[in-house]
Amino acid sequence: MKNVFDTILEVGHDEDFVPVVTADFRPTDAPAGSPAKLEVLAERIRKGLPLWHPEDRVDYAGLTGAIRPQD
Repeated sequence: MKNVFDTILEVGHDEDFVPVVTADFRPTDAPAGSPAKLEVLAERIRKGLPLWHPEDRVDYAGLTGAIRPQD
């Protein structure tokens, strides 16, 4: 069984993380906080991609059943 320090020595730590943009780095239309968006973010991390895409959905426009934030 490894401990966290053994793992850091083996694969590094987040301070060394440098995301790489590849063809897999595509925007998502999943709304913020949704299970779909969380899965996209987790997959980006697994692939070593940047976490946020500049063309990701930023609002809830056009969604049905969504709760809109109060102004």
